[in-house]
Amino acid sequence: MDRQKYKQVVDTFFEWNQEELTKIFSELLSAVAAEKSLTPAQIMSQNYETARDNPEIHSRPGNLKDARDSIFPYFWGTDSWNNPLHLENVRGPANQASLIGAIACLLKNPNLCTDRYSQRSNELEVKAITALANLIYYHTDDPWGVFTIGGTISNLYGAKIGLERVVPGAMQKGLAGERVVGICSQASHYSNQTIAGWLGIGTENSIEIPTDENLSMRVDLLDSTLDQLYKQRIKVAYVCATFGTTDGFGIDDVQAIRECVERQCAKHNMPKPQIHCDAAVGWAMSMLTDYDRLNNPLEFSPGLLERIEKVQRANVGLRYADSVTIDFHKMGRSHYPSSAFIVNHREDLKYLARSVTDTPYFSDADPRRDPALFTLECSRPGIGPYAVIASLNGIGLVGWQMLLARGIEMAELLKERLSKLEYCKVLNRETLGASVNWWVLPKGRNAEEIFQRIIRNELTSEQLDRYRKEIRHLFDKRLKTMNPELDARLGFTTSYGYCPHGNELPGWKAVFFNPKTTDAMVERIVASIEEL
Repeated sequence: MDRQKYKQVVDTFFEWNQEELTKIFSELLSAVAAEKSLTPAQIMSQNYETARDNPEIHSRPGNLKDARDSIFPYFWGTDSWNNPLHLENVRGPANQASLIGAIACLLKNPNLCTDRYSQRSNELEVKAITALANLIYYHTDDPWGVFTIGGTISNLYGAKIGLERVVPGAMQKGLAGERVVGICSQASHYSNQTIAGWLGIGTENSIEIPTDENLSMRVDLLDSTLDQLYKQRIKVAYVCATFGTTDGFGIDDVQAIRECVERQCAKHNMPKPQIHCDAAVGWAMSMLTDYDRLNNPLEFSPGLLERIEKVQRANVGLRYADSVTIDFHKMGRSHYPSSAFIVNHREDLKYLARSVTDTPYFSDADPRRDPALFTLECSRPGIGPYAVIASLNGIGLVGWQMLLARGIEMAELLKERLSKLEYCKVLNRETLGASVNWWVLPKGRNAEEIFQRIIRNELTSEQLDRYRKEIRHLFDKRLKTMNPELDARLGFTTSYGYCPHGNELPGWKAVFFNPKTTDAMVERIVASIEEL
């Protein structure tokens, strides 16, 4: 080997060249800043065949600028969602305190599996989990948890604990042909189907409970479903409640769900399932729990204070969950991945535990603190805790309360304006949060009357299909005719979560996660609809 050439590679890529790195970071930041002058990007054309046929691995060693150049076209071709006209889904721009945390993490690159691989970064994870648990459970005694690669994996942890609760030893022996089910709401995230399949329960054993008009699981139907299942001695591994559905921000009554489950388990002498709460979208509302509505230090409007009172009442329900999923990269406006799985009582992690002999790679792991002995992942990045602690402490509780209240305020403004149009129907009028779902029908139609006829089951399937097509057609028409410099990019869902008589209902969608979206942009949404 040519030792001089080897040294050149080491010096270029493994010695800190602060001047060169700072220059490249500055160039990338400048490129992001330039997006301010651009409209929200359409989905750019992609040539996957060319990407596959031209992997472009250079033959000779290069330098850091070569690394920059090789990724820059794709970096430039990826929308950062910083534009305030982005309202399509539960995603907003990542805050810059989070950026500082993420960069700090990447510079050290810890693996949160054990103390040996993460050192004080593991301590930071404990700090972040405890801070979040105290917000969600309101100063709980013995919480624990880990950051994961996404909300689906966090929900999987809750479901797996439930499976081990009701089928002890399933980790080692499997289900042995025993039928086990999981329960969620009809408006819950589709990851519940994924989880049932991956756990071996089977997607056909993922039972969806219908919701009411506010996208909340009907506890009366949960009660009758549990009664029927337990009469057949069918075990329920978990009941997954939702705190903030993805489309319309429906919130399940977790306290009522727990009371229902415990009553039915006692009645039939069946093992208790895990009460898991998917709060990936809505968890951040817990930061409004302690807002002083009487003194109102942030001078919120009377209407907004009424909404915050309802939020505070809903937050109480989180305390009745055995475990919770949060996604800080949603309402926390943080960097991916910033998902976490949190248990109310640390002892519940025993259902996931392995011994050191099961993990010879981590032979020095300490079961009192090393997550590798119960996590699904052997490699867990530290971006989550770094981004979370930087964001929480950089912005501060008061800052977060302002951000959350503004999102609610914007959603309420759009709901009020749309409700004045006869041919529009706000579908989630009473839900809390920053999401709005609605219909736009041709002028001359009475959207509310049509909606009520659906609830009364008075429409034929042909009539219902015609209305669905009209709603989609007008959405597509606006998309084609909109002014990208003025008109917000909206989302569309084929089923927003409420399915009267089994009929899935579509809806337009706006989600106010971007703190820079203005009242004028909301007014422009309404104007663009009127122009249709």
